[in-house]
Amino acid sequence: MADTPALVKLENVTKTYETPGGEGLTVLDDVSLTVSGGESLAVVGPSGSGKSTLLNIIGTLDRPTSGRVLLDGLDLSHLADDDLAAIRSRRIGFVFQLHHLLPQCTALENVLVPAMAGGAVSPQTEQRGRQLLQRVRLADRMAYRPGHLSGGERQRVAVARALINEPTLLLADEPTGSLDRAASENLEELLVELNREEGVTLIVVTHAAALAGHMAQAMELRDGRLARLEHAG
Repeated sequence: MADTPALVKLENVTKTYETPGGEGLTVLDDVSLTVSGGESLAVVGPSGSGKSTLLNIIGTLDRPTSGRVLLDGLDLSHLADDDLAAIRSRRIGFVFQLHHLLPQCTALENVLVPAMAGGAVSPQTEQRGRQLLQRVRLADRMAYRPGHLSGGERQRVAVARALINEPTLLLADEPTGSLDRAASENLEELLVELNREEGVTLIVVTHAAALAGHMAQAMELRDGRLARLEHAG
């Protein structure tokens, strides 16, 4: 997809955290990355290598110490927090290892939560929520609360929730990490389908070799540096 414009671009991104000793801990070291619109990317690496930090910076949940982050050509580096929050709401969907569903709400109500930031949910948005739950194969679970869903079903609700505002970018942080093999395989297939059929750009942080193998490209983060892995995605 070399002829497709870059949706995500990191230029020389470094992230350093202060430590009690004052010397600082560099988690990301001069990282550059380009992801085209509609592409899928897996980021792998050992625990503590900075994978989640990288995803949080791409998703504007964290800021780099230095370097630039561009989303669809827009430089995010100097935007105010409120502007970044608006971009997150409109353009970026998140799926985490833990689903973070509201236990008192039904599956459909959970899917609609991100759309409630602007006030009442329109009939069109509610219909989209129903369609998304059908899309993730939960048409018969819309009125179920999380406590009555399996782990895999809860994570599929979380995927539908991430897509309710029609983001161009979907970020998934260890999305299969808490699931058994069958549920993991189901979710892997779903993410690949959504990337292919919905055209949403997908960046996944994962320890799961099977999930990484489904992505169009894979990169490894080690010692703060990002390097491309060769695989038949």
